[in-house]
Parts: sequence; C-alpha cells; structure tokens
Amino acid sequence: MRLKKQKRHRRSVRFYTTCFGFRSPFKILCDGTFIHHLLLNRITPADTAISNILGAPVKLFTTRCVLAELKSLGESYSDSLNVARDLAPARCDHEKRKSAVACLTEVIGEGNSEHFFVASQDADLRKKFQEIPAVPVIFALRNALFLEPPSQSQQEFAKSAEEERSHMNDVEFKMLTKKKKKTLSSEELGEASDEDEGLPDKILEELKKNADKRKTDVKDKVQFKRKKAKGPNPLSCKKKKNEDKKPAAKNKEGDESAETVRSRSKKRKRSRKQKSLTDATD
Repeated sequence: MRLKKQKRHRRSVRFYTTCFGFRSPFKILCDGTFIHHLLLNRITPADTAISNILGAPVKLFTTRCVLAELKSLGESYSDSLNVARDLAPARCDHEKRKSAVACLTEVIGEGNSEHFFVASQDADLRKKFQEIPAVPVIFALRNALFLEPPSQSQQEFAKSAEEERSHMNDVEFKMLTKKKKKTLSSEELGEASDEDEGLPDKILEELKKNADKRKTDVKDKVQFKRKKAKGPNPLSCKKKKNEDKKPAAKNKEGDESAETVRSRSKKRKRSRKQKSLTDATD
C-alpha cells in the first residue's frame, strides 16, 4: 500500500510540475486546522513529513488572518498558535481580519501565481480549490499525509492549455508572413541576376574591359618578402683562438723539458761496488 501511495503522489507532483510550472522547494500554505491536526497526532517535524510525500524540500507558509483566527479560538489552540508563528508569513494585505477561508482564497486567486500547495483539513475548502486550476491540496488522516490527485477540471484545463500552445498566436503569424515576404523578394532578385546572364556577348565584353581598367587603377597588393635563413649570431659564437702563439709556447716548454732531461742524463751514478773496492785497497 505504501508503494502505491508513493507512486500516486509522484504522478500528481509530476502533473503539476510539467503542466503548471511548480518547482522545488515547494511552498505549502497551511491553515489552522492542518497545524492543529499535526500537533494532535504528533506528526513532527512537519516539513520533513510533507517533503517525504512530495519527494522534494518544502517551505511552510501561513497568513496573518490564520494567526488571528487561532488566537480567537482560545487556550486550546495556544500550542498551534505558537507553531504557526514560526512559519513564514505569506502576503496578506487585509486591513481588517477575515476568515481563514476567505484569506486563503484571495491569496491564491484565480491562477495561483505563487504556486502554493494548500494544506487544510476543511473538506469544503478542499473541494473549492480542486475546481481552481493549478492548486494542489494536501490533507491528513490520523498519522498519514495525502496529496489529492488532480481533478477532472484541472486535467481538462491542462489539455486545453497544451492545445493552445500547439497553435500559432497572432504575433507568430505576423512574423511568419514577414519571413515569407523576405524570401519572395530574395527570389525575385535571383531571377533578375539570371536574366543578366542572357545578355549579348558584346555587352559582356564591354563590362569585362571596364573591370580590367578598374583593376589597373587599383594599386598592387603589398608583397611580403620571405624571411631567408641568416648566419649564426656573432655574439653567441666563440672567438677564434690564435694558433701562432700557442705552438710557440708549446715548443719552448718542449725545449726546456728536453734540456732538463739531458742535464739529468749527463750525471753519472756511482755504484756501491766501486766504493767497496776503493776502501779495500786503502
């Protein structure tokens, strides 16, 4: 049963969103009877319970006339009055206090421009709102909340609105006629250009000559030179080494080394054997 109820509620919410432009977070306009019923049956918090039915976040509203009516009922409705004061106030421009039914009907009006969901326990008020298009109604039975399905009058109104959208308006018809006139004028210009193609050859030759004369008068276009590959950047290149100076230095170093070798090679080293022989003779 719970799944069937959820499917039914989803269908009705989809109907109001597609046909009448309801968008989340949904706005719920509550009267005193609905608030009092929620407190008696301990359906708290109310916004979460309603959002579970609609499948989207909600925001609760009430009017000053509803608050005044709850205040006039006495201490038995004091708790519901305190809860109603915490709700967001809907625009109610009544200087004198009216009944809750009259106030809610004026707030919603003929087309429900504010897209309110009406939450009430008054059966007569619910029937009245079902006759008005684009007014979904929520009510409670003990511990459960329900969303009434769209009535036949609301469904017929939605079908008629869709049919009107499918047909053209006066403005759209005027726009279409203007486009047709533009297309006809462009086609006539194209036919005139085709007639020019059938002109005699002499006239065409004269036209070509005039075109050539115009071309000679016009200056030639600037011809940009292509960039050629240039040499390397001299700053990035290393300087050439002086080859004459370095070999001379190398030769000098070679001569000095040869002389030192020779000087070392000239010195004789006496062996120890000769020293021992001289000592023995002595």
